[in-house]
Amino acid sequence: MRVVDVVVVGAGPAGAATAIALATAGREVLVIDRARFPRDKCCGDGLTAGALRHLDQLGLRPSAVASWQPVAGCSIRSPSGRVVELPFLGKGLLGAVARRWDLDAALVDLARAAGADVLEGHAFQTLRATPDGVTLRAAGLEPIAARYLVGADGVWSAVRKATGLGDPGYRGDWHAFRQYVHAPGEDARRLWVWFEPDLLPGYAWSFPLPGGIANVGFGVRRRAGEPIGTLAEQWRRLVELPHVRATLGRDAVPEAPHKTWPIPTRLATSPAVASGGRVLFVGDAARAGDPMTGEGIGQALETGRMAADAIDVAGPDRPAVAERAYITSLRRSMVVDHRLAAALSHVLESTAGARGAVRIAGASAWTRRNFARWLFEDYPRAALLTPGRWAEMVHPEPAFAAGTEPSGERVGSGP
Repeated sequence: MRVVDVVVVGAGPAGAATAIALATAGREVLVIDRARFPRDKCCGDGLTAGALRHLDQLGLRPSAVASWQPVAGCSIRSPSGRVVELPFLGKGLLGAVARRWDLDAALVDLARAAGADVLEGHAFQTLRATPDGVTLRAAGLEPIAARYLVGADGVWSAVRKATGLGDPGYRGDWHAFRQYVHAPGEDARRLWVWFEPDLLPGYAWSFPLPGGIANVGFGVRRRAGEPIGTLAEQWRRLVELPHVRATLGRDAVPEAPHKTWPIPTRLATSPAVASGGRVLFVGDAARAGDPMTGEGIGQALETGRMAADAIDVAGPDRPAVAERAYITSLRRSMVVDHRLAAALSHVLESTAGARGAVRIAGASAWTRRNFARWLFEDYPRAALLTPGRWAEMVHPEPAFAAGTEPSGERVGSGP
């Protein structure tokens, strides 16, 4: 039997962040994933300022991500047709786009460089709690004993199910649809968000990637009983809209088949720990997606680092301390943000609400600049409601400050 300090199941951003932080702290960490990297992952590929800050602090170098594309701003289109340009101003990088194929593989390499043992191609199978930790089995591996296990294995987490915390029939709270497109249009070099009446409170996007490629898709709130087949019809209507075709270019063609994926956004109500603190959930396994935007990379990285900190502080023999530390960290920050985001999502359910939000965002240079910072998580969603985090809003630590980016021009929108 192999014995380690911590096993991380899942090597996506949440699991990689956990492993990097714990290995850097001197813990013996084993990461297992059923996939082999690089592998595709359905995603919008957008990286907010919050996600970028975590990536920078974890030690990721943009030059290690082949498809890394910095962006200079965001163009938002109201249901009325009004377009507001939100510039990304300030120190460091506030927005970027990168294919998950490249980003996740780079994070796995970073976890290995930090000292974690990453074993690919081994699916988690069973879990058993023991007096001093957990024992698990994974396909093709000898039994593994660990003081802690971190479940980072996605929305349909096998680890959650093994601890009795699975949600039978759960298919996410939002659903997203994505396709890579060869987009020759000049406007396709900008980052777009379209609020279309039939998608609200969701939205559509076009995120630029190197080589004239755009990640084009949309996200919608899941409605009970609605067949997923309607997403394909919504996609066909979306790409035929005149302003979308004009953005992508008349000669735009798909690069690959479209894909869909569920987005879990129940962090505020889903248990984040099990087995008396010996098992902690992060990322999609913790239902951590943003209830307003569906963004999940920043949330995955943040929960991973929080779980790592809780385990490191508790040490091997105090799982109750790890449980308390992790839950307290979530409640003081991310849970507050999620509740506010969920409330604001209801504002965007109506055309009037979406038009009003875009109108307020574009009211002045000050609102455009600060709405961009808020939307792309340069400071926490609910910072104003949590005085302890005001410093993060007033003096945020910049991500990838000058000199750390790969060569190449940022694309996107300006003032």
